[in-house]
Amino acid sequence: MGIRVNLDVVMAQRKIGLTELAKEVDITMANLSILKNNKAKAVRFSTLESICKVLQCQPGDILEFVEEE
Repeated sequence: MGIRVNLDVVMAQRKIGLTELAKEVDITMANLSILKNNKAKAVRFSTLESICKVLQCQPGDILEFVEEE
C-alpha cells in the first residue's frame, strides 16, 4: 500500500499509550492497533480528526505517502 501510518511514532513522541489513546478517541483498542500497525484499509475522517486533536498533530504527521516499487 502507498500510504504508511506513522501513528506509533507520533504516540511515542507524545508519550501516550494505546490504551489511553483508545479511551480518549473512543475507539476500540483492536481497531486502533490495526491502524497503528499499518494494517488498516481505510480510516474515517472523524477518527483521524479525533486522533489529531488528542495528539495535537496534523494528519500529515500520521499519514505518509510512500512510492511502491
